[in-house]
Amino acid sequence: MTPKPVVQRPLASFDQQLEILARGSVDLVSPAELTERLRGGRPLRVKAGFDPTAPDLHLGHTVLLTKMRQFQDLGHHALFLIGDFTGMIGDPTGKSATRPPLTRDQVVANAETYRQQVFKVLDPARTEVAFNSTWFDAMSAADMIRLAGTHTVARMLERDDFSKRYRSGLPIAIHEFLYPLVQGYDSVALRADVELGGTDQTFNLLMGRELQRHHAQPAQIVLTMPLLEGVDGVAKMSKSLGNFIAITDTPDEMFGKLMSISDALMWRYLELLSLQASSVIAGWRRDVNDGRNPREVKVELALEIVTRFHDAGAASRAAEAFDARFRRDELPDDVPSIELQATSGSIAIAQAMKQSGLVPSTSEAYRLIEQGAVRVDGDRLVDRARALSPGEQILLQVGKRRFARILIV
Repeated sequence: MTPKPVVQRPLASFDQQLEILARGSVDLVSPAELTERLRGGRPLRVKAGFDPTAPDLHLGHTVLLTKMRQFQDLGHHALFLIGDFTGMIGDPTGKSATRPPLTRDQVVANAETYRQQVFKVLDPARTEVAFNSTWFDAMSAADMIRLAGTHTVARMLERDDFSKRYRSGLPIAIHEFLYPLVQGYDSVALRADVELGGTDQTFNLLMGRELQRHHAQPAQIVLTMPLLEGVDGVAKMSKSLGNFIAITDTPDEMFGKLMSISDALMWRYLELLSLQASSVIAGWRRDVNDGRNPREVKVELALEIVTRFHDAGAASRAAEAFDARFRRDELPDDVPSIELQATSGSIAIAQAMKQSGLVPSTSEAYRLIEQGAVRVDGDRLVDRARALSPGEQILLQVGKRRFARILIV
């Protein structure tokens, strides 16, 4: 395919590029190859692929986009690949059962949403958007059989999730074996120099290297990034777990969720999501070690992220609203995060107060609600019958000094 022209910046110095690109990464295959290509002075073709399996992106998805933006700012060529073909297969990575494929209409609708959202991070003037249906729709059945013939079943069973399912007697559909091959062939079609992916995608990314060699192309460099923890600081950010920050969240929602993360998690978010220079973040860390309140650094993070996905005015207003709502009552730094299970579809607010240890009994919870001593996300709770649903996350305050962040699962 002929890539569309994009606006390029002059390449940064070699040492500067290595420092920035290594930030936050887990594995690099291989450092020597990246060094050689960077020294060559040619803008690298840097690919990251996303299957449009859900209509909206969250901050966990933007870890790769942030790294790709860093490549762009260093003068390299960004290839944002929307897997509208692979999305209809269904990525089996990390799954213990066959994943239901999406329909063409679902994929097309989600892909359009992705296209609109990614430019909150990437520079549209320096991004090439590609759809892998472009080359796979043109493939014949014979072409696909030849692609399948490049690897064996034994090779596929080296993948951890496949081998576990095979040993456990769980079914593996034939089309799932095609997924790594199809993702790998994307790198052939795009002639990628570098592919970015999460640590759970290592097998698929290395498949791209092998297929490029098979097609007499230089093998792509693989750079993996960690999976970002959700606001609970425990599990991977996920909509199903309710611990996510969507890039379509309102400014107030986004700011409040970022301010709710722990001080330790704040540094990880800065490393993986911020476009601030490493030297700036290191300076903030020294300041905190010298006594600066980490909440002030967290405000810097929240302002940057809200500005990126909305604008500076919205970020400033969200900060003022948060300050008016929480800082006036001096929210403690060590607010516990608690997961509660909604066994019958929802959980009553009074029961949540009891289970989180904020009150000794539901009767005491009702009494405090009636006295106006209970706040949810800074607002006084007036409905004693309020119920919380799975995925809902709130900051619960009882009196002046009792707080808990509650996540309903």
